[in-house]
Amino acid sequence: MSLTGLFPIDKWNFKSESVLNNLPEEEFEHLCANMTEKQYEKGDVLFREGTVPSGIFFIKKGKIKKYKLDHDSKEHIIYVANPGELLGYHAILSEERYPDSAAALEESVIAFIPKKDFLDTLQESKVLSQRLLKTLSHEFAVLTNSISVFAQRSVRERLAIMLIVLREKFKAETAEGEEIAINISRNDLANMVGTAKENVVRFLKEFKVAGILNANGRKIFVKDVKKLVEISNYS
Repeated sequence: MSLTGLFPIDKWNFKSESVLNNLPEEEFEHLCANMTEKQYEKGDVLFREGTVPSGIFFIKKGKIKKYKLDHDSKEHIIYVANPGELLGYHAILSEERYPDSAAALEESVIAFIPKKDFLDTLQESKVLSQRLLKTLSHEFAVLTNSISVFAQRSVRERLAIMLIVLREKFKAETAEGEEIAINISRNDLANMVGTAKENVVRFLKEFKVAGILNANGRKIFVKDVKKLVEISNYS
């Protein structure tokens, strides 16, 4: 089911997958001249908060979580990135250390582009610089929206919102005709919602009894997205 007219999903996605789409061939070749690929297993870290960036990351397969750790080393997941999206360029553009960490939510294939190649291409390419500026502006709007919405919502409402957002993310890699499975641990889901795992488990059980979703192990299957939108209290 499409969310058009039901829920503003664009306000929850960074859209960085558009940055490299149809980049002029010469510029794309220059950018990728020294690109390498690496496979990451679930939980493997791409980069850690506070470290010096040496390049950018392009997701070719899988999903990556961006997160920060609090003083008790508890994760607060900021965003889940899909194939086609870029990570790590904020720190390079600002000439600062990584402001957050990134790790694989599932088995993933990530391409790494060295910092020099990225900056050299950026200096020569008006297309890339304009796209990055547009993407950064949109990301700021997304983060502002999520902070504002989550500050005013209950745990139940926040969980409904995250299930809607995750359903769209996992939909992108689901074959036509197949049921969309949100494949995420309850700990990660709790860290996205900003609550204890026990609360997530309790509300998932409530949603299941109400016929809104089914669960099989860690996989969640949303049956009634309209009801989730109602619960989210999003207007």
